[in-house]
Amino acid sequence: MAYAVAASAALCAYAHAMPARAAPPRAQIEGELPEDLRTAVTRAVGETDRPIENRFEARRRARDAAEDVIAVLRSEGYYAYVVEPDVGEGDAPRPLVRVQPGPRFVIAQPRIAWVGPQPDAAATSAAEAALEFHPAQPGRAADVVGAEGRAVAAIQKRGYADVRAEPREVIVDHADRTVRPTFRIAAGDVVRLNGVRLVTDGRTDPRWVSRLAPWRAGDAYDPEDVGELERRLLDAGVFESVTVALAPRAMIDEQGRRPVVVSLAERKRRTLEVGASYSTEEGLGAEVRWTRYNWLGRADTLGVLARASSVDSRLGATLTLPHWRHPQQTFTAGSAAYRVRTDAYDETGVGVRADVTRRFGRTSFLTQGSYVTVGASLDLSRTDELRVRELTPLGRDLLTATLLAAFALDRSDDPLDPRRGWRVNTRAEPTLIAGDDTLPFLRLVGDGTIYRPLDQDARTVLAGRLRVGSLVNGSIPDVPASRRFYAGGGGSVRGFGYQAVGPRLADNTPQGGASLLETSVEVRRQITRTWELAAFVDAGAVGTDQIPDFSDLAVGVGVGVRYHLGFGPIRVDVAVPVTDRRGDSPFQIYVSLGQSF
Repeated sequence: MAYAVAASAALCAYAHAMPARAAPPRAQIEGELPEDLRTAVTRAVGETDRPIENRFEARRRARDAAEDVIAVLRSEGYYAYVVEPDVGEGDAPRPLVRVQPGPRFVIAQPRIAWVGPQPDAAATSAAEAALEFHPAQPGRAADVVGAEGRAVAAIQKRGYADVRAEPREVIVDHADRTVRPTFRIAAGDVVRLNGVRLVTDGRTDPRWVSRLAPWRAGDAYDPEDVGELERRLLDAGVFESVTVALAPRAMIDEQGRRPVVVSLAERKRRTLEVGASYSTEEGLGAEVRWTRYNWLGRADTLGVLARASSVDSRLGATLTLPHWRHPQQTFTAGSAAYRVRTDAYDETGVGVRADVTRRFGRTSFLTQGSYVTVGASLDLSRTDELRVRELTPLGRDLLTATLLAAFALDRSDDPLDPRRGWRVNTRAEPTLIAGDDTLPFLRLVGDGTIYRPLDQDARTVLAGRLRVGSLVNGSIPDVPASRRFYAGGGGSVRGFGYQAVGPRLADNTPQGGASLLETSVEVRRQITRTWELAAFVDAGAVGTDQIPDFSDLAVGVGVGVRYHLGFGPIRVDVAVPVTDRRGDSPFQIYVSLGQSF
């Protein structure tokens, strides 16, 4: 299968590499032009695949092309131009445009003329600074328009919500070859904000929406605050669309304040998802997920999951409350009954958990951000394993209380297919196990990834990953098997099966360890818009002490194919173990959504 997919990718790449026959230009450009100007002129004139039938048609095309050339010259600051349309010889001649661009004019004496009352000194200074013209700057039309937009935005930022730009005046002086723009701006009055008015009917509580506003009644209007409210509502994940805008002037109250109007399109109340999976390691699995949205009227999500598989079966429920007690703060609570069957241990139990995640920085729909999570969990379980030395069955009835403190920093550019940036995650879990014996220990885990493009278009990416873990005050065999570290598998060390890396008992049962080290290096090469190839090396070790034993390092190498769906890739990896271990398969195949890390 891997060879077939790779062959398909190669064929697609070949097809994309086949050169296409370019259509001839609509007119031939003649004259001495700077390279960037010639490129812009050629692009504006364009191409055509219609043949010329007579001289009249050729002259018409030359005149049309000349008008396009003049538009480009003026937009780039060339006003002393000479443009002559012409045609070649013959009954069906080629259209020609002879161009002499002349000298390039520069910006001089830009100023703002206020229409109506002038804004306060801070807004005036901000608008003038936003023009950002420098001496001898070319008189490009785009720069003039851009400067006007920046000036209007700077005034609006300081509370003048109704500011508008009137038709500007631009004088082109051929005597000194300058362009003198005068921007005519009507600032209006400072707008004071009132509360939030929800104008659509639905399940959402208007009081909850009002609490998300990043301003207080009476504050001056700031477009960033209005945009932040929209981002917060969209970040909740239960609305199909969100519209946030300043109310019209007709809605001003007695104190001269205007509300912000919010319109929400809520998604369906409930969804039902059914899934199935199969793998050589975990066998056949199926799951059903029922989700209820906005049950409490505050963008909450209630999910119920039922899963059955040969490794992990569970029935549980999770409640998520976004923007809980504070914007960008999410509360999550859940409970589950579970049964886990692995080569290393069997565990059956029930558990409850709750945590709060706080995001810092401005709300964004991108992955970038920093997060702090604190939480706690309580599990009552029965664990069956083998004694490390005697290899006799050992059953433990355990009550496990765990605290959680986690920090995550994401500076990558995509959650499923990162090509630039890096990520760091750390977790500290103080744990107390009570049962036949009482054992307190601290579980520490940290991992980081980095993504470096090797070319300008990021078609080739070098990705690296490092993950380390340690059980402080926890030794083997005192720590139950279900709480130890294991390695191996598609998200760990490829080339080895699940739990196959690390020390084993005399009968080849995975023992688990008190420390963990995993590292990966992967080169990803985009072949076409949808196909990508990858080569990787993974390594990992699990140790019985708090520091991994590097003498037992497991190494796997492999290649992979990715097919991009638009939002992320489907990944197929084939890996083989380099180091020999007992009972290892000669190769492993992994299929999943998203990059391996």
